Amino acid sequence: MSGLSVALRARLPGFELDVAWEIGAELAVLFGPSGAGKSLTLRLIAGLARPDAGRVVAGDHLLLDTGRAVCLPPQQRSIGYVFQDLALFPHMTVRENVLYGGHGLEREERAARAESLINRFGLSGLQKRRPGEISGGQKQRVAFARALLRRPSVLLLDEPFSALDAPLRRDMGDLLREVQRELELPTVLVTHDAAEVAALADTVILCEGGRAFRQRVAGDSS
Repeated sequence: MSGLSVALRARLPGFELDVAWEIGAELAVLFGPSGAGKSLTLRLIAGLARPDAGRVVAGDHLLLDTGRAVCLPPQQRSIGYVFQDLALFPHMTVRENVLYGGHGLEREERAARAESLINRFGLSGLQKRRPGEISGGQKQRVAFARALLRRPSVLLLDEPFSALDAPLRRDMGDLLREVQRELELPTVLVTHDAAEVAALADTVILCEGGRAFRQRVAGDSS
């Protein structure tokens, strides 16, 4: 069973997040103004921050339930995460950056998956280069490959295309859509770009003032 169910409350100085939504094996876009709680929601889902109350279920796996004192650490949540700044290690090669996403896997399996993803994302021939020696689009592909190495239950992306020019944004959006459909992976993308929403979203979750409202889009029959 593929899907993601989220119910989260978090209080910060001058801001309160209170959201609840669920998606299936689709690409959902969190869309709204800066300060609406989009990135905070991703961090709470991934376990990089803790809510005051909440519940997160990915597929059949309970990741968080404050009422039952369940709060799995990030490394146990089977979540792929692509950060806005990509968070690639500048001293590591492309291959080493991808391999880093496979902690906990057996060495041979990790190497085989990394090689497969490097080929899948068009990075063959770049394995020994470092992030400073490759293009912005290639860095995006490295970050995607690293996030997918452990075959996560959910993929989270926090404005991953914001530093790219328009043609590259379209290319990377097309690649994301292709991979998401191929893997049938519940995916949540944060963006400020209305064009990305129109091009990529199965579902739009409008965020404003710490609240979220799920919107149907074309082809969404739920």
